[in-house]
Amino acid sequence: MKYGLIKTALFTAAGAALVKLSKKSIDIRRANSEIYQPSRDFFVDDNLNGKKIVFLGSSVTAGLAAKGISFVDFLRVEHGVHAIKEAVSGTTLADINEKSYISRMKKNLNFDSHYDLFACQLSTNDQRNGVEMGRISKSYNAEDFDTQTTIGAIEYIAATVQDTWDCPLVFYTCLRKPEPEYEFLRDKLFELQRKWHFAIIDIWNNKALKKMNEENPCFMLDDTHPTCAGYRYGWTPIFVKELDQMLE
Repeated sequence: MKYGLIKTALFTAAGAALVKLSKKSIDIRRANSEIYQPSRDFFVDDNLNGKKIVFLGSSVTAGLAAKGISFVDFLRVEHGVHAIKEAVSGTTLADINEKSYISRMKKNLNFDSHYDLFACQLSTNDQRNGVEMGRISKSYNAEDFDTQTTIGAIEYIAATVQDTWDCPLVFYTCLRKPEPEYEFLRDKLFELQRKWHFAIIDIWNNKALKKMNEENPCFMLDDTHPTCAGYRYGWTPIFVKELDQMLE
């Protein structure tokens, strides 16, 4: 009798979990449906029209949980940004392989082009891949930085943008569940800001966005990756406001 009750309880719990998972999957599919995707019907004539902006990043910039659509695509379609979306999921700032930020920047970006702004995602993947954090250098020379460390890679990107394209640079953080290593990297980014004078869009610390996501669970697949609805109502308005101010 006791065994039967335990078995029934286990089946009930498993069934409830499956129902919850199924509802989450349905909500995510709905949040990625066409009605939430970028559309020329919502085109805005604003200061961002025609601006040539590089977006260097990984899965959040690529749109991993949103069918390859991210805030970059909303900026392109609905705000007329000439966006260069250089984003590959799972990649690191540190130059540890041919898909790293630095490797792709060297291979895929035109060093003779004019860019109005360069935006770079503070990757969540360096710590996951066991990349050494590194130290802030006293040098401003790109060749002096240890690009196999995260901080060295950030400094290399900052120096290269300054020396090659001479345009404004902004780094943007990501949403994460509490993770000391990413918080520490974010703190270091603010230290680097004092040296390099780049801008920061601090998504990680955006309380209004976090509240919006709590009230609308379908806006996020997990703690990091937005759906189309999440990009439309959460990330894109933040970037429109911040980038507009930088490009005034």
